[in-house]
Amino acid sequence: MFFNSIDFAVFLPIVFILYWFTFNQNIKTQNVLVLIASYIFYGWWDWRFLSLIVFSTLVDYTLGILLGTEVKETKRKIYLWISIIINLGFLGFFKYYNFFIESFVDAFTFFGQDVRVTSLKIVLPAGISFYTFQTLSYTIDVYKRNLDPTKKFIAFAAFISFFPQLVAGPIERASNLLPQILKKRKLNYEQSIDGLRLMLWGLFKKVVIADSLSPIVNDIFENYSTHSSPVLIMGAVFFAFQIYGDFSGYSDIAIGTSKLFGIELMSNFKFPYLSRNIAEFWRRWHISLSTWFRDYLYIPLGGSRGSKIKGIRNIFVIFLVSGFWHGANWTFIFWGLFHAVLFLPSFLCGTNRKYINNNVNSSFSFLKIVSNIYNTLLTFILVTVGWVFFRSATITDSFTYLKIIFTKFSFEHYTHPNGYRLIDYFILLLFFMIYEYIIRNNERNPIGFKNEYVRLFVYILLVFLMLLFYDDGVDRSFIYSQF
Repeated sequence: MFFNSIDFAVFLPIVFILYWFTFNQNIKTQNVLVLIASYIFYGWWDWRFLSLIVFSTLVDYTLGILLGTEVKETKRKIYLWISIIINLGFLGFFKYYNFFIESFVDAFTFFGQDVRVTSLKIVLPAGISFYTFQTLSYTIDVYKRNLDPTKKFIAFAAFISFFPQLVAGPIERASNLLPQILKKRKLNYEQSIDGLRLMLWGLFKKVVIADSLSPIVNDIFENYSTHSSPVLIMGAVFFAFQIYGDFSGYSDIAIGTSKLFGIELMSNFKFPYLSRNIAEFWRRWHISLSTWFRDYLYIPLGGSRGSKIKGIRNIFVIFLVSGFWHGANWTFIFWGLFHAVLFLPSFLCGTNRKYINNNVNSSFSFLKIVSNIYNTLLTFILVTVGWVFFRSATITDSFTYLKIIFTKFSFEHYTHPNGYRLIDYFILLLFFMIYEYIIRNNERNPIGFKNEYVRLFVYILLVFLMLLFYDDGVDRSFIYSQF
């Protein structure tokens, strides 16, 4: 079930009414409804994979209790490793089995050996990378004694399967989400209105930005060898906005939906295309994943402490694992490596913490304005080059795509696959970025203008644009649900 489907438009009001007006007697009954609703939400896609979530929930609930009661460190480490092996084992099998088999065969073929290994037709469970990392964070935190294990199974199961962020995040920490599930929640009008605003903004980004750019991006990347440099540049830029609109739109809807149920999720995007260097970009893009890797991999490896060599090693490990997390394809691994190389100069020069507050403040200094514009454009260009690897089918396609950009300079009249005017999309993206700059320091409430007439105007405009750009022939699934 997708957020932008008719099914969800029917599902959400029913759950909301039951949650606040029927199952509101106590916390347990509310959590029972959350759990049932979450399993229906996920099972709507394929009910067979509910067994994975249930099994993972049972394993980590049990191991959490054992970790909380065991005093011997040796046994506690065994319990932790059981959790890690089981969770990553499922993730590795469903997501990476065929990748490793094919890479194994290719490696022997390269050396002239004919190896025959049968691959399997494995269906990737939606969102498995997200809920696997979420449940892992619980057992790791309990092992580190940063979190007390819960004995309330229903609440724990609701935490693991909480439907707004089950399929594509944000990847929540137990320390933030679980306490909210364990305490009594009351209907808050202002919180609900903020949630609806955020959902509207997320739907706009998905329907108007991501979905409307999808046919152009697909056409250009699938037929890149027939196009000239300007068209390929347009395709790369449009994909940058497509994936941003798609993923940040999903996160906004997830956070907004959670607000309707009295639960606050962490921010996952903070206007990343306003970043002034790569380090700032990664503090603004997919925040729940980047902070997960920081806390559970980068810091345990030693972080930036110690020698520069170890720091560089840790950076490459983090970005390579991040690339591998995104998918079983060498293009994702190379994308991670590319960002590690981009991040390295900031780390070596000590500028990786330069824009730590994540705020894009106005400045009346002309030189400062020019510097910010230059740094922002340069960062966007570098990130967009990286998106070429992310979007391409193979590494060869990626490099050929970039080669054509730098070698095939010619004017080409490109026509939208559905015959629409391209100028409309350029104008749309220009005003989209202007609006994001206006609301740059308030990602949690992007339509929260004080003037009610301004808010009403924005509501009407967003709805009008969604109706105008809506295309029933476009694949409306979310890109990140496949991860």
